[in-house]
Amino acid sequence: MLDFCGEVLEIAIPEGTREVVAPLVEEHLAPSAALFADDVIEIPRLVVSDMDSTMIGQECIDELADFAGLKPQVAEITERAMRGELDFAGALKERVGLLEGLDESAIKRCLDERISPTPGAATLIATLSAHGARSVLVTGGFHRFADPVAERLGFDRVIGNRLLVKDGKLTGAVQEPICDSTTKEATLREEAAKLGDGARTLALGDGANDTPMLLAADYGIAFRAKPRTRAAANGWVDSEDLTAVLLLLGIDREKWVMK
Repeated sequence: MLDFCGEVLEIAIPEGTREVVAPLVEEHLAPSAALFADDVIEIPRLVVSDMDSTMIGQECIDELADFAGLKPQVAEITERAMRGELDFAGALKERVGLLEGLDESAIKRCLDERISPTPGAATLIATLSAHGARSVLVTGGFHRFADPVAERLGFDRVIGNRLLVKDGKLTGAVQEPICDSTTKEATLREEAAKLGDGARTLALGDGANDTPMLLAADYGIAFRAKPRTRAAANGWVDSEDLTAVLLLLGIDREKWVMK
């Protein structure tokens, strides 16, 4: 089955043939969003999402590094980690280490001045919540950013890392254990188990550390993702608006909760 409404392409194909069909779709049709499935799409009862470059349009650690005059160096490490070229935990420790001595007040300034939700993020979460879905924000970033972002967007739970601070300055360390790809996958499985058999799950992310979570979900959607992550997902969104996910799920616009 193929259905194209101008914004979203949905294809139902036999199991195991996505690897053959997906490159042809990307090359010849280039839709802004596509979802592959071998059964009828259902509204998920659980959505687990990454934060940086998914629910928000920025990488928080890169923006925070700008207050220390180190954005280019940190952003380069971030990009390589998100592409899967570096171990995530090691790359995180290296980047946080570069921020040693930065005044704690830079965190709030960064949040207020640099961080903004991705278009459609609040509407996506509000709409899925209205349809009975539980939402979890799980990030390799930091609670100091994720907590207010989650509150603003309406998430039910937040999991992330914690920057260590002493005497009002960043110590250059992050609290162990680190929230990484293993944490993200485990969170999805833990939350899904609470819902019982038959409850559909949705995961959203853009980087390599999101891949296990996307693979574990019924609907793993890569949002403006790195190549390896996109290749591993069973659906993708390339547009800049997360409401494309609602279209992929077949939720009519009149049933959206606009935010």
